[in-house]
Amino acid sequence: MAAIPEHTFHIPVLGIGFSITTPLAVAKYGISSVMSLVDDTLCEDLRQHYLQLDGLPYEPIDAKEEDARARRITAYLNMVKRMVDEQFISLRMESFDPGSELHTYFELLPETSTVKADYLKMLATTDAGTALRMQERLRATMAPGSIDVNIMTKIDKANYGTDGAALPSTDNDAHASLRGFALSDLESGVVFSAGMNPRLYGYIAQFDDFFPAADGSFRKKIIIKVSDFRSALIQGKFLAKKGLWVSEYRIESGLNCGGHAFATDGYLFGPILEEFKTRREELFSAVREVFLSGLEARGRSTDPDALRMIVTAQGGVGTAQEQEILLRRYDVQSVGWGSPFLLVPEATNVDADTRARLCDAGEDDIYLSNVSPLGVPFNNLRGNSKDQEKADRIEAGRPGSPCTKKFLELNTEFSERPQCTASISFIKKKFNTLKDSIPGPEDFKAAYDKAMDKVCLCEGLVASARSSHNIAIPKISDAVSVCPGPNLAYFSRIVSLKEMVDHIYGRINIMTHHDRPNMFIKELRLYLDYFMKKIQESFPPISASAEGFFTTFSNNLLDGIAYYKAVLPDIFEATEHARHAIITELEAIEERIRSFSFAGLVPA
Repeated sequence: MAAIPEHTFHIPVLGIGFSITTPLAVAKYGISSVMSLVDDTLCEDLRQHYLQLDGLPYEPIDAKEEDARARRITAYLNMVKRMVDEQFISLRMESFDPGSELHTYFELLPETSTVKADYLKMLATTDAGTALRMQERLRATMAPGSIDVNIMTKIDKANYGTDGAALPSTDNDAHASLRGFALSDLESGVVFSAGMNPRLYGYIAQFDDFFPAADGSFRKKIIIKVSDFRSALIQGKFLAKKGLWVSEYRIESGLNCGGHAFATDGYLFGPILEEFKTRREELFSAVREVFLSGLEARGRSTDPDALRMIVTAQGGVGTAQEQEILLRRYDVQSVGWGSPFLLVPEATNVDADTRARLCDAGEDDIYLSNVSPLGVPFNNLRGNSKDQEKADRIEAGRPGSPCTKKFLELNTEFSERPQCTASISFIKKKFNTLKDSIPGPEDFKAAYDKAMDKVCLCEGLVASARSSHNIAIPKISDAVSVCPGPNLAYFSRIVSLKEMVDHIYGRINIMTHHDRPNMFIKELRLYLDYFMKKIQESFPPISASAEGFFTTFSNNLLDGIAYYKAVLPDIFEATEHARHAIITELEAIEERIRSFSFAGLVPA
């Protein structure tokens, strides 16, 4: 039986480029992480960088070659796997001397780990022969962390041939990314985020690696990032009908996370986790039944008793106590720690200037913005160099960005062939349209500012990765976009990988702001702000449909508050004084929501 990593946390995807080399830093220690597959050009640049650094031959895959995107991704993933395998083999062969990487591997493990307990027993053993036998058993338990990948289902741009005709959907960006992963040597998982893409999900069935072996094992696992139980059930059954099994449901807070924020209708993290806990067996059984039928329809079979499904969670976790609550109270198998790792130079690609800005950032500096061309709220760092570049271009009378990579060409407002809403050509057309259609200066300015707010994330989110590896590309901006979650405001210093892991497991405390709110309370505050902003944006009179949305939203918030009151002692591990403060805040928010009235805002 293969060894299983003992860590109870993982590092989620961080933007496009911030975690694209993270497995090379952490996998050898048994820590799992996720890389983005958005940018095949970055993958190719990094492959060239590492192969030449190691003195190995590099054969370029030109962007104009057939199936270049998928082939570039496959080649990069194969290189990362080879490098991690070599690192891990070398580490496992080391001695157990203090200071060795082998020693570090076991030291990083949580105290709840049985392997860690065996390691400590070995250190305490005085008999040399016994110690050597124990060391060999320990080596046999070791496993590298999983090298997982992320595909954002919405970034599935159609592509065109040299004759201008649309290529088949299998050449769409997300489809090609999936193919690149499917044809790679990795034995790991693909995380699908941003909702269901039926056509993409159907394409998964083209690759044997996603189907189970006779013993129930998978070479490649499907992981779905979800915001609620209903979404998990729908997506799980959709894939199961095709004989595809979801091995992991990764629950993410709607607003207390980094990157793009996919808010729920006021449905809070705690109640969502509770529903997964109480209905987990229902989810497993319902999907399993459909899956076995779907598998049989394809002429395939597996050991049904070997099927496994895990639930993990992420979004705003900042203390060892919160990690423990998720593991103990909600029975999740792993907890995602994302944004804090932006302050770990060993683990992520962040340039020195941006990392310094992140260290200095307070609560007001990390905000939910409208800068993303996807049209989805995007967590942003105030004062980042990409936003400054945008402001400089506007002031110079040259708004918009050159669209070089075109990954976010998804808007068809002005043409059948999609454009990116941050591009120079789109913004010119948008400006002319607004000028002709909005006569009032105040209304025009509001619409103009909203259009001008978009930035080029394709370049902004990879600039740090390129600068970290001294990869300069002529005529390409080095301005940086960064997308930390609100939780990063409470971490304010650069730390080592060991320090961050020790913080996660409660061995030390690197938190610099001791007035940090509990993760559940922070998310509730974010949802309240989001709710009020949505109401303000729905200029009176509010339509009947909007009123229905706001009523549902407020009721879900009130239900969440009632839930937190009911389970207060079990999920808020704090002093009695702190719990009293939490109750007071919950009641104040509840009163604010209940006192809101739509009277006068809804047309009669």
